[in-house]
Amino acid sequence: MAHDQYKTIKDLPRNKELPLFDPHRPGFACVIEAKKVPPVDAQADAWFREAQALDDPDMWEEDRDYKKIVQLTRQAADRRHWKAMLNLATLYLEKRDPPNGEMEALALVEQAMQLGIPAAYDRMGTYYMNSVGVSGDATKAFAFWQRAAEMGNPQAMAYLGDKMAATWDNPSEGFWANIPVARKMLECSLAQGYGPAAYDLYYLQAWPRAADGKIAGPRTPSSRALALMTLHTGVKLGCSNCALYLSVEFRKPDDLADMIVPHIDKARSERYVVLHNALNLNPLLLFPNLDKVLPLPPAPLPPWNGDKQTLIDAAKGVTPKPSEPQASAASQRQGRQHLNAAYDLLPSDDKTSATEAPFTGYWQATAPAEPAPLRTWLAQNPPGLYETGEAFDRPWYPQDMGRGAIPGIVWQHFLTVRHNHGAVEPLAATGLAREVAPVEAHLTCGANTPCPATGTWQPWLPLEHPLRHAINQPWRQAWVTAGQAFPTLHDNGHFPFDPAALTWHLLDSAEPELV
Repeated sequence: MAHDQYKTIKDLPRNKELPLFDPHRPGFACVIEAKKVPPVDAQADAWFREAQALDDPDMWEEDRDYKKIVQLTRQAADRRHWKAMLNLATLYLEKRDPPNGEMEALALVEQAMQLGIPAAYDRMGTYYMNSVGVSGDATKAFAFWQRAAEMGNPQAMAYLGDKMAATWDNPSEGFWANIPVARKMLECSLAQGYGPAAYDLYYLQAWPRAADGKIAGPRTPSSRALALMTLHTGVKLGCSNCALYLSVEFRKPDDLADMIVPHIDKARSERYVVLHNALNLNPLLLFPNLDKVLPLPPAPLPPWNGDKQTLIDAAKGVTPKPSEPQASAASQRQGRQHLNAAYDLLPSDDKTSATEAPFTGYWQATAPAEPAPLRTWLAQNPPGLYETGEAFDRPWYPQDMGRGAIPGIVWQHFLTVRHNHGAVEPLAATGLAREVAPVEAHLTCGANTPCPATGTWQPWLPLEHPLRHAINQPWRQAWVTAGQAFPTLHDNGHFPFDPAALTWHLLDSAEPELV
């Protein structure tokens, strides 16, 4: 009964009044989720990736250390790592941390909604559709999914894009025909690295459609080529269905006269099957180095000895082997001011005048209304680590500046950032990328410069760039051969930035080791 009463409270995020889903909306603006979410604490992200690695699908479920997985995920969630917050909600629903369950998962998702996390709105839509902690309501589900898509969530875009990519309207079955909007949603989703969007997008590309869903004409060589590239990109980004479809197309297509691949190629088909099976086992896998081991025709296939794991590992992204962090002044401190040597501190946008920490993290006392000498003195006191709800240590005037406790204290939050002097080191959970030794000669190129050396290249934006979280990702790596142009990221309509800000960095120059 208490839970039912709790559900009716109007100001809870789950009860947010949203516009009804409009399947015939006239347009859709692509928004990038990475620009909307708060910055991630580096220490929290390390815990999150460690939890991901422990939840290894290669292990039997009963052999996984879910106690440790929950602990690490909760530590990251306590520092407002938004992906950890949503993963912790899933762990609660899976009964990995009794007695936490539906209501605790719902509360976590609502906390993420209050932080403006687009993915949390997508999750709330799923909860309404599946009656998780709330009464089932498809109308509310679609309203939340629509809001999530408008806020930039790629999963919501892909789901709604698929629903609006039909050849006619059938609301009772949950699909409609709005091809221009469907295509924009799917393109925006794929541009953000959500591979499954490629499977629905390729169909719209392969068979040209009118706005109302009707077939607008026969396939053309250019539409086939575009659809083929989209499916191949989907495989890079973890789309199992894309890999399966290409394996069939290269081996035994349904219609030889209407296939999207240029020719039958059973060797290519076999490799797509291996990647399809790997993605079915572990949907978190990504293959940014796919072109290294399975380039599209007319590029020749490199030799392969048939070992499946060798092929899978070679197609994964790479991450530099971590170096041992050097001691810092902060790592020598004791108590709450101690900071792991792997990290530095960077002020965030979060401040509070409360007497308790609103969430776990490093906080420093400031006194905006006090004279400059006192503000300088406070700044010399390093930030300290406080747990959620822990009382702040109230600062007192030094003897020569006043008496008693300092009034008007505002606490400034600090994020941990990696203490690596700005090195280009894209990170992934153990097992999702190959660790490589740093290349001897660190090569860096501009976005519009031909590639000087064959290898795995990582695009990188400066740490102060607003799109860095969208671009500086291991899944954006590319296997580029010498003399080729680097992939274009800045002028596709989704990432409008000055290409002069982007650099490409060589991470691995080793040739494919498949034999």
